[in-house]
Amino acid sequence: MIDGNEFLVLDSFAGSGTTAHAVLKQNLDDGGNRRFILVEMDENIAKNVTAERVRRVAEGYTNTKGESVAGLGGGFQFCTLSKEPLFSPGGQIRADVRFAQLAEFVWFAETGTGLPSPQPSPASGRGRQDLSPLLGIHEGRAIYLLYNGILKDKSVNGGNVLTGLVLECLPPFAGPKVIYAAACRLGRARLAREGITFKQTPYALEI
Repeated sequence: MIDGNEFLVLDSFAGSGTTAHAVLKQNLDDGGNRRFILVEMDENIAKNVTAERVRRVAEGYTNTKGESVAGLGGGFQFCTLSKEPLFSPGGQIRADVRFAQLAEFVWFAETGTGLPSPQPSPASGRGRQDLSPLLGIHEGRAIYLLYNGILKDKSVNGGNVLTGLVLECLPPFAGPKVIYAAACRLGRARLAREGITFKQTPYALEI
């Protein structure tokens, strides 16, 4: 039996976001915890119409008369699907998938949130997300991805295998670490001592 206050609403033709508006309004009215998934194929509409309306009704806004309209509460995440799947029909990562693409997928699979925007490097002014295997810190855990030769020739297989040498090359973090890699050469005792949870790609990723 589905609880009337707890169900998930799927709208495959999101348009202006009316479904999300209705769900947030109903939650406010009866204290429910309904959630929604909206799908919109037109990128312009999705970003500038659908998402903007949901943000406004959730957070509040000022109408055309200059009057403040209180928000309904709640929130949402805006996600953009890749044009091609990251995985082959056999469940392997496609050969042409780049580090940045898989990093977004790994971060979302691990945290349920969007990958934070990279901070510019003071020297180059460019983002450093594609230069570091450390994706970020989430709830006290450092999340790393070893993929696509991110460490170049400094380590085994371009840095895709977690070894002692690779570990020394990683940006340090004193707390617990989650490391995604193609394989691991460290024993259980070493992993426990270093506070590492190893997850093998692609098998540890939900497809």
